Amino acid sequence: MDDRPIGVFDSGFGGLTVARALIDLLPDEQLVYVGDTGRYPYGPRHVEEVRRFSLEITDHLVHVENVKMVVVACNTAASAALDELRFSVDVPVVGVIEPGLRAAAQATATGRIGVIGTVGTVASGAYQRTAAALRIPGELHIQACPGFVEFVERGETASDQVHVLAERLLAPLREVGVDVLLLGCTHYPFLARTIADVMGREVVLVSSAEETAFDVLAILEATGMGRRTAGKADHRFLSSGDVDWFAEMGGRLLGPELVYVEPVAFGAAR
Repeated sequence: MDDRPIGVFDSGFGGLTVARALIDLLPDEQLVYVGDTGRYPYGPRHVEEVRRFSLEITDHLVHVENVKMVVVACNTAASAALDELRFSVDVPVVGVIEPGLRAAAQATATGRIGVIGTVGTVASGAYQRTAAALRIPGELHIQACPGFVEFVERGETASDQVHVLAERLLAPLREVGVDVLLLGCTHYPFLARTIADVMGREVVLVSSAEETAFDVLAILEATGMGRRTAGKADHRFLSSGDVDWFAEMGGRLLGPELVYVEPVAFGAAR
């Protein structure tokens, strides 16, 4: 048994969808969540820059926060750095791309799977490579959605502006007739209502958060690393940006577990 916390990180608030799924599925486990809001968004950044940020945060979680596992709750970071992160630390590192694709493959009836993500995630080709490695059947139709993350980070999840943007960006996926849409960014579930309105009720939306939580559970069970101490878990939240803003916005998005946010400093973007 292992009472150390699970580390989770994202460029900002999106990974809170994964944190929510982990808290619900594993109520005895403690989390340390890092939102790198001082350097978000990751999507438009160069892959080497995202990789550097990811290594820096993972190093902090493992060597300062003493976590027993790292969950990369950011599709852009996972697509840029997951393999390198797994080689850099001696704890399990879990990403969100594989679990999401598995869930989408199970949900499709036609084999036409849509995937939306940030510019960085889409440009990386990570979904195509992972789908090939997993032998996902059918067609993968991938669309970048620049601007979605910024709307979520501002708390504008149901505005007319984001609806207009969604209609424009999602039009190619509607035209090819996907029956499943994988939300390939952990920010996007916060826009699920708008995305569902645009895509139509016949299209199933898939988030990787729940599947990722099940992957974490499977690792804990297989390795015997579950928390020894049962009962209420205390979660910690860290932000590299404005902690008051993170507490206010994050509390609305996650729920009552997020009240206090600690500051954390990383190197400035170069």
